[in-house]
Amino acid sequence: RVARTPRTTVLVGGESGVGKELVARAIHERSARKSGPFVALNCAALSDALLEAELFGYEPGAFTGGSPKGREGLLRTAEGGTLFLDEIGELALPLQAKLLRVLQEKSYRRVGGNREHTMDVRIVASTNRDLCALVAAGRFREDLFYRLNVMSIVVPPLRARREDIALLAAHFLELHAREFGKHITGFSES
Repeated sequence: RVARTPRTTVLVGGESGVGKELVARAIHERSARKSGPFVALNCAALSDALLEAELFGYEPGAFTGGSPKGREGLLRTAEGGTLFLDEIGELALPLQAKLLRVLQEKSYRRVGGNREHTMDVRIVASTNRDLCALVAAGRFREDLFYRLNVMSIVVPPLRARREDIALLAAHFLELHAREFGKHITGFSES
């Protein structure tokens, strides 16, 4: 159902390691955007300034150390596809405001630029944080939360879906047996 709505933003929640990016990729692969790129950005892995430049791109001479030719951002790279914003709860408030504008207006400005660039990108975001609690604490914008949380998926941890353990074990057994050229057909009961 989520994949069939190619413009709707999606918020994927769950603990670290539950497969939120796999869910985002599955949404992309089953959507009308599957022929477009799937671009992932970890919001917790970069400084605020670098994250802004990565997301929006920048004009030549926008800042010291930048490429003299400028750079297209990931919003442009993901054109026609899906941009996955991992760990959205780590985004600083000033960047939250800029992302909100992107979601509302479907346009953005490169760092150091004046020209508006339009975009056709689906945003899928993920978090392992309680965004409602962050909103209540004033650390996450309520309006951005509602723009991101149009459709939501919560991925439960494996301990809450024990029936998946055998399926996952069989999958990884087959994958690694093929990779290492081994003929292993299953597991002992223990």
